Amino acid sequence: MQDPIKSVLSGDFSKRKFLMFVITALLTVIVWNLPSSFFGIDGLTVVQQRVIAIFVMAVLLWITEAIPAWATSITIIFVLLFCVSDSSFKYFQGTEDQYGKMLDHVGVMACFADPTIILFLGGFVLAIAATKSGLDVLMARTMIKPFGQKSENVLLGFLLITGVFSMFISNTATAAMMLTFLTPVFKALPASGKGRIALTMAIPVGANLGGMGTPIGTPPNVFALKYLNDPACLDLGITFSQWMMIMVPLVIMLLIIAWRMILHFFPFTKKTIHLEINGELSHNWRTAVVAATFLLTIFLWVAGKDLFGINANTVAMLPIAVFAFTGVINAKDLQEIDWSVIWMVAGGFALGNAMNGTGLAENAIKSIPFGAWNPFVILIIACLICYALSNFISNTATAALLVPILAVVCKGMGGTLDMIGGTITVLVGIAVAASGAMCLPISTPPNAIAFSTGLVKQNDMLKVGLSVGIVTLILGISILIVFGRLGVF
Repeated sequence: MQDPIKSVLSGDFSKRKFLMFVITALLTVIVWNLPSSFFGIDGLTVVQQRVIAIFVMAVLLWITEAIPAWATSITIIFVLLFCVSDSSFKYFQGTEDQYGKMLDHVGVMACFADPTIILFLGGFVLAIAATKSGLDVLMARTMIKPFGQKSENVLLGFLLITGVFSMFISNTATAAMMLTFLTPVFKALPASGKGRIALTMAIPVGANLGGMGTPIGTPPNVFALKYLNDPACLDLGITFSQWMMIMVPLVIMLLIIAWRMILHFFPFTKKTIHLEINGELSHNWRTAVVAATFLLTIFLWVAGKDLFGINANTVAMLPIAVFAFTGVINAKDLQEIDWSVIWMVAGGFALGNAMNGTGLAENAIKSIPFGAWNPFVILIIACLICYALSNFISNTATAALLVPILAVVCKGMGGTLDMIGGTITVLVGIAVAASGAMCLPISTPPNAIAFSTGLVKQNDMLKVGLSVGIVTLILGISILIVFGRLGVF
């Protein structure tokens, strides 16, 4: 029988969501129909105003979560196609002189097959194959051995291993896998001690920070890379290896700092831990194929552009093609891909494409004197907004909202950004801020997974998350400024 209290709360929650949806719809319609002079953008066309209204709709839906975040992205693409594209209803179409430039409908649909999304899919497929073959268990078992049995060192081992896995595997999947490995350890630790809390907190912290290490580690990285490399936007040609050259050392430093912080808050009472990671490696030719493909893919991601002229997006097709051709993965395995994340990323790309494709971005640049603004102020405010939002809503949604806007702002500021290391510092800074947001159980899926164990209280997560998050912002932004000014990126 259903709990009556839960039933009432569920009903209230549904009513709140419905109310938020109605408010969002009303505000979107109002913005859609306001006089164009209200926005203060010279030369604003009807189509560009529609894009502003759609952007408002996206912001409100993502923040209020009136509908699931991935559903918001699908709605964005739907509204763009039916109301703003050259394949929209005739009622919404007109001459370019009358309404402004319509979006190319093929371009909107192509957002779901953007090369950067293929890069992300390649990472998903590698993760599925590694799990299916048992390669992930072998890697975890091999990597934890050097850390011995001293409790503090085992904690560091789990932080670093979780961080490394999260660079190439979904941080959600990594967190779930690593917590499974910890289950037998918890039985050996005293229930009254804080060691269980320390080890449990190590998993979401390691997963959240580790994702920053590679372009495929987390969706905010994908957004930053998309706009940094897009020929129609900034066209900076940032490679996989260039990203890792800066971000991997940053991740390692942050993980070591997080290790000391976790130990400070939750010291071990038992000084040693006997750790066994259970799981079987499949001994067959398919496992050999997975291992060889895994190594070759990572090698080509890191060195392929410089040695062979192959970019990271193209390399991502290697594991997809090899595993499909050899039967390592099948149609059922593809169902394990987190398609909701793919849709969210595509929706964010579509939103950015609409801002650029309709000329809204160019008009905004001409109308707002971005060049007169202090770059440090823009960088700090943008990162703080991203950090605050990402603690309460999906960091993918936050990046989808902020990165397209900041790409426009950075383009308008031109050379004035050199004092903070250029556009790269701002956009990658957003990715860092999004990954550093881990104060609450709702902040990230790894946080939610750790909280669901019942071993961590919300105050425990707040203490660690806030401390690590602040250090991440300060150290991350500082390193980006230094390396940006040195021209390393």
